[in-house]
Amino acid sequence: MSDDLLVFGPFVEFAFMRQALLGCIALALSAAPVGVFLMLRRMSLTGDAMAHAILPGAAIGYLLFGLSLTAMTVGGIVAGLAVAIGSGLVARHTLIREDTSLAAFYLISLSLGVLIVSVRGNNVDLLHVLFGSVLALDGAALALLWAITGVTLATLLLIRRPLILDCLDPGFLRQVSGLGSVAHVGFLALLVINLVAGFHALGTLMAVGIMVLPAASARFWVRRVGPLVAVATGIALFTSVAGLLLSYHADWPTSPVIVLGLGAVYLLSMAFAPRGLLRQRRPHPRHLRA
Repeated sequence: MSDDLLVFGPFVEFAFMRQALLGCIALALSAAPVGVFLMLRRMSLTGDAMAHAILPGAAIGYLLFGLSLTAMTVGGIVAGLAVAIGSGLVARHTLIREDTSLAAFYLISLSLGVLIVSVRGNNVDLLHVLFGSVLALDGAALALLWAITGVTLATLLLIRRPLILDCLDPGFLRQVSGLGSVAHVGFLALLVINLVAGFHALGTLMAVGIMVLPAASARFWVRRVGPLVAVATGIALFTSVAGLLLSYHADWPTSPVIVLGLGAVYLLSMAFAPRGLLRQRRPHPRHLRA
């Protein structure tokens, strides 16, 4: 079998592979840039907590309307925003720090969501919610993913300056402008809708992987924000396509394969990139320094 047939054959022959490819492209173009700012704001673990926070809302939508794209999307967005706002209020008005509050909400949300799906549905439904169904994306799901991609890219373009300054020096931004709060709230909203998009394609347990891992890998190669976004997006695109092909030919579950591929790129970057472990210059012994 020729290499061209191995690479292009599944996408030419099967419509579900073409739809999965379009969904992965949309998710990579949207989630990877959000992941860069998530990393720069030191909120990667917050993203993981938020990924689980959307589960009970999506599960309630499933409980009421079945596997309805609209109901699960709206439920996930409402639940994610509620957890983001609630954890911030708890941190502001109590002794509990925001990371602890998010961890508490994450545990409650994940348990509640799994319980709702398990009681109402079956093991297949539970696996669909937890690990996604990128190979079963239909036209409505693709339209949602590409709409979220458009909103994300347009919003990042509008708030990029206060968002970058908030990453570098939030105290200075608060002194010279009132846009810091706007950028923070806008970014949290983008985080939630991208996690919902990732939830439909990769599932709640894998959605944050396509955000965090490409950004973390790119950080070993470049420093500036623009190249970071470009490299992270390229990594997400390449690994998503490679994961689709590997899962098709090996008959493996797609979502874990894609995220494991992203993890492999991260480990290789950590080892061999210019700022990786094996390429770091060792300091000369003190007695040999001029």
